[in-house]
Amino acid sequence: MTPQFEYSTLAHPQDIQQLASILEQCYLMSSGDSEIYINRIGTENFRFIRAFEQVIGGLATLAMGQWWGGQRVPMTGIAAVGIAPEYRGSGAAIALMQHTLKELHTQEVPISVLYPATQRLYRKAGYEQGGSLCSWEIPTESIQVREQPLPLQPIIPINHQVFHHLYQQQAKLTHGYLDRNLAIWQGLIQPNNQETVYGYLIGDKDKPQGYIIFSQHSTQDSAILRVRDWVILTDAAAQSFWSFVANHRSQIKQVQWKSSVIDSLTLQLPEQTAKISHHERWMLRIIDLVKALELRGYPLGIQAELHLEVKDDLLADNNGKFILSVANGRGEVTKGGKGELQLDIRGLAPVYTSLFTPYHLQLAGKLDATETALLAATQIFAGVSPWMINFF
Repeated sequence: MTPQFEYSTLAHPQDIQQLASILEQCYLMSSGDSEIYINRIGTENFRFIRAFEQVIGGLATLAMGQWWGGQRVPMTGIAAVGIAPEYRGSGAAIALMQHTLKELHTQEVPISVLYPATQRLYRKAGYEQGGSLCSWEIPTESIQVREQPLPLQPIIPINHQVFHHLYQQQAKLTHGYLDRNLAIWQGLIQPNNQETVYGYLIGDKDKPQGYIIFSQHSTQDSAILRVRDWVILTDAAAQSFWSFVANHRSQIKQVQWKSSVIDSLTLQLPEQTAKISHHERWMLRIIDLVKALELRGYPLGIQAELHLEVKDDLLADNNGKFILSVANGRGEVTKGGKGELQLDIRGLAPVYTSLFTPYHLQLAGKLDATETALLAATQIFAGVSPWMINFF
């Protein structure tokens, strides 16, 4: 019998229990881990898909923001998408995603971001690659940064609120960074198993210039210092960061941290001994085209007009011709125009984020544009490669 799916935003206790069991199986979680995760996110932020009057899957929504061109754009992150194994391939996952996107559209949410276990599913829902998350590592003995111009102040007990203001200073200048949901902050300082999480301000306590949050891990033949979060606002803070972690070399053999594909922190190192150990791309979906384009920031000094023609099979308001007019770092969207740059809602995502240039997206068959439109889009969406430090 073909199942009829029912989407729900209401969480009854039995629904949460059923979804917890599904997530444990999907993500190899223990019952304790699933309970901690669900409580951290909040049951009101989960969405459910039912068939035959039982929960067969669900997902979590994380209301937050994302920084684009120096401006905060409201964004909903999608996490913990899970479907019971016996219903995979039935269409339940795409139904769940489509219902969620329609709900977010009624709430006028401009964009959504997620980390895909499989790109095929999320591309069907209108997502496309938007930016990067990279894990870096370096042998501690090769850091060779000895001078530490700033003191480090331990935060005991560790409290994530101490770091918020410093984080926002770095976030607003970083293309793709999150304005974090509280659950993400809580996850950064939540220890796993028997580990301890440490937090230090870099610089004077009344005027810090950065911070580092980390944990230490023993392996069979080594020990690792894993940086969970960091903010570096000055050259002196960068030097102090490296000197501090290098001073762990008597016990710690390797340091790991997350950063961009092109990591400016490594410029402080005497040799190119730092390597990318893991690289993945998160995906973005334009939900409200007009709001997404108007709330984003653009390069100062650029005055240009881009004539778009967009196709969105799920959200009808995003269909049609639009004119994006950019001046003084801000954009304004009106309906109509010549439709000189044609693409679907998926193709718009990596244009919006500056992950790829319009020229390369045209080579990949993601858009079709006149030379005039291609030049305008290249100027308007010029930016550094987008990235974030958080996985959710």
